[in-house]
Amino acid sequence: MRGTKLRDRLEERVLRGNARLSRTASIAGNVMRLFTDRDFTVRAARYLLGLPVSLDTEDRRILKQVIFPYFLALPTTRDVLFVGCGWYTRHYERAFFAACNYWTLDVAPRARKHGARQHIIAPLERLSEYFSEGSFDLIVCNGVFGFGLDTREQCERAFADCHSRLRSTGHFVLGWTDIPARTPLPLETIESLSRFQKFDFPAFGAWRYLTATPYRHTYEFYRK
Repeated sequence: MRGTKLRDRLEERVLRGNARLSRTASIAGNVMRLFTDRDFTVRAARYLLGLPVSLDTEDRRILKQVIFPYFLALPTTRDVLFVGCGWYTRHYERAFFAACNYWTLDVAPRARKHGARQHIIAPLERLSEYFSEGSFDLIVCNGVFGFGLDTREQCERAFADCHSRLRSTGHFVLGWTDIPARTPLPLETIESLSRFQKFDFPAFGAWRYLTATPYRHTYEFYRK
């Protein structure tokens, strides 16, 4: 029961953040939480000690316990790009992708410390400047659409680059927040995304999966 309540509180905070809470208010709230929220204090301490810190929301549980294991079990998953880094992704390389040629990418310079040893500071729409065609078996783009990838031009170029940088049997996973504040345009209107084939993810029996979160985090699965 306590775990469920903690997850509910975390997801409510994520929802408020996704609704574009100001950075000043967010910082002030975090300082207050150090004194009032034991679980937040523990996570902050683990982070400062360099220990793995998880974001235990339902969408992240699905990502780590269902999506990652499926793709890592495929013998073709060798070269991986993960797009969108935060304090909760810093341990992903050693926890999940130690056996892969693992890269991360994020436009924010401050996200560098949360990425892989092989990390690039750049927007996704400039992916072709760093990698040749057919470089990856798996690209995971999670929490980027609507969080910096906001214009039609950006999306068209970003998804086109993802398509061209995948190998012929490669997979593309798109995670996004289906609320008005974080949906800058309908995904079905992005032409470059239609270059992919929709892939029915076995655990869900569908190419799209809506997680049970108040911010409606959704995963879509594609194949080149």
